[in-house]
Amino acid sequence: MTEKREYRDDYPDKTLYIPGPTEVREDVVEAMCEPMFGHRMDRMTDLYTTIVEDTKEFLDTDNDVVVLTGSGTEFMESSILNLVDENVLVTTCGSFSERQANVAERLGKTVDTLEYEWGQAVKPEDVRETLETSDTDYDVVTCVMNESSTGVRNPVEEIGDVVAEYPDTYFVVDAVSSLGGDYVDIDAHGIDVIFTSVQKAFAMPPGLGVCVVSEDAYERELEKDSASWYGGFQRTLDYYDRKGQTHSTPAIPIMLAYRKQMKHMLEEGHEARDQRHREMAEYTREWAREHFAMFPEEGYESQTVACIENTQGIDVAETIEAVSEEYDMVFSNGYGSQLGEKTFRIGHMGEHDLESIKALTDAIEDVAGL
Repeated sequence: MTEKREYRDDYPDKTLYIPGPTEVREDVVEAMCEPMFGHRMDRMTDLYTTIVEDTKEFLDTDNDVVVLTGSGTEFMESSILNLVDENVLVTTCGSFSERQANVAERLGKTVDTLEYEWGQAVKPEDVRETLETSDTDYDVVTCVMNESSTGVRNPVEEIGDVVAEYPDTYFVVDAVSSLGGDYVDIDAHGIDVIFTSVQKAFAMPPGLGVCVVSEDAYERELEKDSASWYGGFQRTLDYYDRKGQTHSTPAIPIMLAYRKQMKHMLEEGHEARDQRHREMAEYTREWAREHFAMFPEEGYESQTVACIENTQGIDVAETIEAVSEEYDMVFSNGYGSQLGEKTFRIGHMGEHDLESIKALTDAIEDVAGL
């Protein structure tokens, strides 16, 4: 049985290079410290409409945006409830895509999986073949854009183009660890639902999920007999149209932080932010190939999380601990028992830049004697 461990006031500050949460600007943290106000006041309408419309502008989408208190997992669940009557095709290539299959099964849906070995990417031609040859009419196809357990970036744009050829099938994308740090043209590729968590590439404190919803997905939910109550597209979007607020009490301090951070993101611009993340990713891959090897299939490496194969046989846990103690920097081991010591991961997302990533790789070289 878990015992209480009292939270202290003397923890050393650590720079985070994990796949999230990541580093947060000081003024974004300070934005959470405004006096509290009511979530039905005009002030809340000003705040919520600002963050919703700023998010649309940053992502360059004409689709609707929902921002709710919770993690991205809320939309992983609600998108299935809102769009699937019975059948869903889940593409799996790692832990988080497998989680999507598990969520759909728990919701009582009939789940077929298009499975790949961990480290391999989902291929559009395989999705096409499955849709063409299956006797099942799928309500939804799902894909994880950035499988952070393996460092794989799936080609969701090309997969979306394939799914768009099937007008009765909707495309749902989990972009939890990539949106905001890896540019995707949502509207151009038939992505009906794409969601993220703000503590990743948005470089925010945890606590909000963001979801972009197409008009087709909204209309699809209207046809169904049941849908998610908390994350229902009709419920959230209609309330926004009427009131400019959320239907349930939001985490106001986190939304204040979101407003501040989104202004920073708009100032940088989506394409410039994408380029900065690309530069960090390319440097980290070069470093990894010099000293170790990349775990993902070549050509499908993530732009926000490097999953590095431990070809040197270093003690990953010991190296992480030593870097944390000596340099106050924290990176991540491989995901779960399957990859725990076989790989390690570096999150190069959010507000990091080339200089800060090089500081971490220098620290790893020093501690591991590379």
